[in-house]
Amino acid sequence: MLKTETPSPQHPLLDQYPVPELVASFVDDQFNAVQAVRNAVPRIARAVEAAVPRIEAGGRLLYAGAGTSGRLGVLDSVELYPTFSWPRERAVALLAGGEQAMFAAVEGAEDDHDQGMRDMAAARPANNDVALLLAASGATPYVLGALQAAREAGALTIGIANNAGSTLAGQADIGITLDTGSEIISGSTRLKAGTSQKIVLNTISSAIMVRLHKVYGNLMVDLKPTNAKLFARALRLTMHATDASEAQARATLEQCGFHVKVAIVALRRQVPVERAERLLAEAGGSLRAALDG
Repeated sequence: MLKTETPSPQHPLLDQYPVPELVASFVDDQFNAVQAVRNAVPRIARAVEAAVPRIEAGGRLLYAGAGTSGRLGVLDSVELYPTFSWPRERAVALLAGGEQAMFAAVEGAEDDHDQGMRDMAAARPANNDVALLLAASGATPYVLGALQAAREAGALTIGIANNAGSTLAGQADIGITLDTGSEIISGSTRLKAGTSQKIVLNTISSAIMVRLHKVYGNLMVDLKPTNAKLFARALRLTMHATDASEAQARATLEQCGFHVKVAIVALRRQVPVERAERLLAEAGGSLRAALDG
């Protein structure tokens, strides 16, 4: 039996716990997710190092999963645009059962190997693309089909599973095993297995974006304001990075379409917005290089 499916010996009377103990048990079990990710740091770092050159060369991030794993891939993909101004067409998420499976289980969708192949093939994977394939079991047919199509197209494949010796981790170019063990509710991998996958996806995509110069220090300087909260964040970031007044920062941001990196260069180097845009382009998008040049 897969470790993620094996009943936990630690909480055989879970249904009889008083509420405070029940809640504490769920929370405490999540620490095992963090430890599982910590144990996988070398493999995660290898995945980032292999992915960055392909993404720099114009590649896309392609996610594939079923159920909780698939929904986590969708979540990671859609958040890259507002967080890093990452083009939506360069973060493609495939979910077993299609879009409707985001809101309701689609029976049998995860068991269709050929549909996984077809869905990935329809995304037209190429050499510079990076496929992130997720399955707690490491054996979900839909995900293995997507893996096969991605590999045949020459994309970099990163398999993320929660059981040691899984087919997914073994057949991917880079396998990441998150050994989270038994779930507190037997087989419910939406719990700490899902948490561990969320941490890894956050880490891989964010680390790639850092290497693509979308972060300055630890500031989110390439965000795409899409609501009042993000417009306010862009203003605060610009003021923080330049010591400009609110009026100065707002005026400069309005001139450059609220592109924080451009505003920072313009204010720090005291140049017009057009010149700041050229300096950033010449620096390959690196804010640090544009400021130091």
